[in-house]
Amino acid sequence: MSAPVSSENRPPAAPPRGRRRTLFAVVLVVVLVVLFGVPWWTLFRSGTGWPAAVVIVGTVVFAMAFVAFPVAMFLGHSRRGLDWAARIGDTLLGIVWVLFVWSLLGDVLRLVLMVFGVENPLRGRVVAIAVVVVAAALLAWGHREATRLPRIKRVDVPIARLGRALDGLTVAVITDTHLGPIERSGWSAKVAAAVNALDADVVVHAGDIADGSVEKRRAQAAPLGTVRARLSKVYITGNHEYFGEAQAWLDHMAELGWEPLHNRHVLVERGGESLVVAGVDDATAEASRVPGHGANLAKALDGADPALPVVLAAHQPKQLAQAVEAGVDLQISGHTHGGQIWPFHYLVRADQPSVHGLTRHGERTQLYTSRGTGFWGPPFRIFAPSEITLLTLRASGA
Repeated sequence: MSAPVSSENRPPAAPPRGRRRTLFAVVLVVVLVVLFGVPWWTLFRSGTGWPAAVVIVGTVVFAMAFVAFPVAMFLGHSRRGLDWAARIGDTLLGIVWVLFVWSLLGDVLRLVLMVFGVENPLRGRVVAIAVVVVAAALLAWGHREATRLPRIKRVDVPIARLGRALDGLTVAVITDTHLGPIERSGWSAKVAAAVNALDADVVVHAGDIADGSVEKRRAQAAPLGTVRARLSKVYITGNHEYFGEAQAWLDHMAELGWEPLHNRHVLVERGGESLVVAGVDDATAEASRVPGHGANLAKALDGADPALPVVLAAHQPKQLAQAVEAGVDLQISGHTHGGQIWPFHYLVRADQPSVHGLTRHGERTQLYTSRGTGFWGPPFRIFAPSEITLLTLRASGA
């Protein structure tokens, strides 16, 4: 018979499900009130002195958006998400975020006007109009940036262990395509054509291929079947695959001619020299409880010659710790979108070791974090341009 557990040693009981739901609802309402309330106050109540009709119409518009936003997000991003609702919710999220940020920054202008003796209502109206103009301009530009063909970013990566015959080997990286509620088959075809124009030795899709099932996104993903690589094209799962059909996407990408690196590796050879190209599942895979899924770098490298250089595809930069410990030469990641909409990158940086670009970690390991090829959710990119990356590996130690 086991000894009874004393009340002092007993772990604290988890709060009842009903209490957790209530707490979540309260937090959600508070966040929404702040997110919508700050720009509403800036535009209509901060000493602007607008006619009553303007205030009433503006308040009604904000109230409708306040109610529509959570409803649309729920309907659009539940397991059986409705694309039309997702488009509404995502767009509202982008608009209100930009208005919120620039309403806060409008207080700087308000202070300057106060210093120069500008009184209300002129001061309040100047700030309100400035916020609207700046937000509208940024949203228009940000939408164009999100939906355009990404720019090609070229980066040289010196790798000490790389054989001389592999010097100059090119790796084209696309990631975070997020094929989703907005139909983007044409954009997908242009991305595939742009990758093919690079004539890369290796092509990597570093995860978050789509938001939705294979069946819903089949047409948008079809152009990926036309992508060519001289030596190998590989694909790993991102966290968004685990919101739905991770294994189905691995299987579908294999049908499209890609090599799924589901905790495994392939060898790339040129001129008698070899490079290990490995891939692991996303960091969220194990918690998703999809059978057989979970990031396992040891399994991915099993059987690989430890003397060979290793390029690892891992969706999230924070998977770097295992890469450093294993002596990986280069980890390729996405996930961050570079923040996507400024200044969200500050929050991303709190969760990830890198937001974008090439960084060095430990004695051997380098990390390249892509800003991503597509966009998630709000169809805007503001001060975080999308990219198709061409990494050129250099044999610095040869």
